[in-house]
Amino acid sequence: MIEIERKFLVKSDDYKSVASSKTRIVQGFLNTDPNRTVRVRIKGELGFITVKGKSNETGTSRFEWEKEISVEEADELLKLCEKGILEKCRYEIPLGNHVYEVDEFYGDNLGLTVAEIELSSENENFERPHWLAEEVTGNVKYYNSQLSKCPFNLW
Repeated sequence: MIEIERKFLVKSDDYKSVASSKTRIVQGFLNTDPNRTVRVRIKGELGFITVKGKSNETGTSRFEWEKEISVEEADELLKLCEKGILEKCRYEIPLGNHVYEVDEFYGDNLGLTVAEIELSSENENFERPHWLAEEVTGNVKYYNSQLSKCPFNLW
């Protein structure tokens, strides 16, 4: 239940031509305390509730627990969320032994596109596609919970 991931900005939309899937996501936060973030998400036709713990010093690892719930339950929970519902499309791009998840944000975060890759260890090697830009792992302003409170269009 420890999530290990790295996060990058994206400098072109070349990832779209190699994506294996594209899914619309709507998500909100019942709690944005960095010690215990609680997220509600509708991803395509599925609902989820997720609890994330505080990140380690490098920002690459943290506790994560997720449970599938009905879309109806997720929709009702979204009504209880803090201000700042996020909307985005997620593209999944297989590369080598990994899958990049590229999120293209809409609404107040329009213009922001980030890629994440989940790893099995913090020091694991992985391929870096040409469309990756600056690494922003551990930069709190790129956490979805923070984008809901201080969106990209306010930077």
